[in-house]
Amino acid sequence: MTDPVDPTSGNGDELPEEIAAIFRDLTGGAPLPPEIGRQLSAMGLGDADPAQVRAMADQMRAMFNPTATAKGVDLTAATAAATRVAEEAGDPEIGGREAGLAEQAVRIAGMWLDEVTDLEAPALTGVAMSRTAWVEATMPLWARLVEPVSDGISGAIRDSMTAQLSGPDAPNLTALGVPEGTNPLALAGQLAPMIDRMGSAIVTAQTGQAVGALASDTVTGTEVGIPLLTDRVALLPANIAELAEGLDVDIDEVWLHLAVRETARMRLFVDVPWVGPQILAAVEEYARGIAIDTSAVDRAVADLDPSDVGAMQEALSGGLFQPQPSPAQKAALTRLETWLALIEGWVDVVTAKAAGRHLPSTDALAETIRRRRATGGPAERTFAGLVGLELRPRRLRDAANLFAALESAGGPAARDAAWAHPDVAPTSADLDDVIGYVERSTGAKGSEAGSEGTEGASSGIDFDAELAALLEDEAGTGE
Repeated sequence: MTDPVDPTSGNGDELPEEIAAIFRDLTGGAPLPPEIGRQLSAMGLGDADPAQVRAMADQMRAMFNPTATAKGVDLTAATAAATRVAEEAGDPEIGGREAGLAEQAVRIAGMWLDEVTDLEAPALTGVAMSRTAWVEATMPLWARLVEPVSDGISGAIRDSMTAQLSGPDAPNLTALGVPEGTNPLALAGQLAPMIDRMGSAIVTAQTGQAVGALASDTVTGTEVGIPLLTDRVALLPANIAELAEGLDVDIDEVWLHLAVRETARMRLFVDVPWVGPQILAAVEEYARGIAIDTSAVDRAVADLDPSDVGAMQEALSGGLFQPQPSPAQKAALTRLETWLALIEGWVDVVTAKAAGRHLPSTDALAETIRRRRATGGPAERTFAGLVGLELRPRRLRDAANLFAALESAGGPAARDAAWAHPDVAPTSADLDDVIGYVERSTGAKGSEAGSEGTEGASSGIDFDAELAALLEDEAGTGE
């Protein structure tokens, strides 16, 4: 006699439990019928990577859930995706030793910086941050920066689907279950909410992947040069340890050098409050002007398989952005590159002054940072992945030359006075004419250069010749 079938049975025994659990969660916890489990297994999902299956399920939920975010980045989903990427790379817990080391390193860095600059941020303390904690703390700002990209992708998908539904090669809508006589434009309008969610899902997934990967690389909270954090000086112990591997430098020196760099950067963001908004405005303006490669979207839409929600993202993962920026984007890009170069150039100069007095390996660590940037550091990879934006590291050396020249002419006060107001801050043109900017800013010219106490002024040294020699020497070393 055959035993009766339990209608509540079917937990996906044909699939590995971890994957079966993902599909049960996707269907609200309902048991997975055996025939469905067999079909999924036959499709190869039984041998799939659970992380990829989970990402696919997240995208399906985001695309077809009517209550999901329709536009922009789904902050919760992006944070979850980035956290998974960070955890898969390994995310050691922060212990008492790391927490104490970060606090002490930042406190020491603050005292050293007090010796060389009047910019300050006294309320900030040092914290050791795990990779996942950094993701959670910075994702809101990442989501804000890439929101225009999501809108652009959604619009391109809508335009492409409308064109294909109403064009001469349009599919037979009645064969797809659409009532005869339905206006293709009306149908496209009805699909608009789902398309918006599709665009949001694509950018959400890409943002999660990019920020999650960055979390395993960035050594400090704002190494990318953007004010992702303004309430603490964050150091990431796991990434610092990886950076220190292979360096013939004591790990404590690495911590202190990075603490000085990050603390200096945070002093700019806090004590010069207009800097952060200028950077964010330039990024957002660039992103708003992004031109989507409509041919890539057309191909992706034409080949879209509704059963494969990752197909669109995979099809658009490369070559999504038009290679040539518009004139407005070029202007925004120039401003962004200039601001980031000025920040890092100032940090380079101030760190060399502050740490060079105390750390024997300051020069070696500074060269490590320069090489890290020149070979494509976190900022370059993240911007390129999120908004199709690549940064040029060469301007950083120009900015460092400018601040070094200002300090040579008028001391630390002249160097830091460049941040007094956006109207007096150096421009891209000033980076091309360092001597002219320094002369205008400090009144230094020839043997009369420099302010009170400047060595060049008191010794009668020709300032123009000395500065030209400095810049020639810097250019000769190369990066």
